[in-house]
Amino acid sequence: MIRNLNIILIFTSVLMLSGVYALKFSIENTASERTALIAQISAQEGDLSLLKADWAVLNQPGHIDPIVRRHEAVLAIGPVKQEQFGSFAALRMRPAAPDNAALDALFLSLDAGIDPIDAILELEGIE
Repeated sequence: MIRNLNIILIFTSVLMLSGVYALKFSIENTASERTALIAQISAQEGDLSLLKADWAVLNQPGHIDPIVRRHEAVLAIGPVKQEQFGSFAALRMRPAAPDNAALDALFLSLDAGIDPIDAILELEGIE
C-alpha cells in the first residue's frame, strides 16, 4: 500500500515539475515578446516624433509661400476673401417657439396607436 502511494506521489511530483517548467518557459517567452514590443513601440514613437518635426517645418508659412507663388497662376488661387465665408444675414434664424399644435397632434396619434413613420412609409409605397 505504501509502495503504491509512493509511486503515485512520485508520478504526481514529476507531472507538477513538468508543469512548473512549462509555465516558466511560457512566462520567459511572454517576457521576451513584451520586451520586443516595448522596443518596437519606442522606435515607432521616435519615428513619429521625427515625422511631427518634419510636418512642423513643412507647414511653416515661409516654406509654403514660395510653393504657392510658383503655382498660383496654374491653380488659379488667390487670397481668401470675406465673401467666401458668407454672412450672418444668410443664416436661417431659429423658430421663436416650437410648434405646440404639431407636437400635441403627434403625441395624440402615438397614444391612439398610430405610427407616423409607418404612415409615411405607406404613402411612399415602402413596406
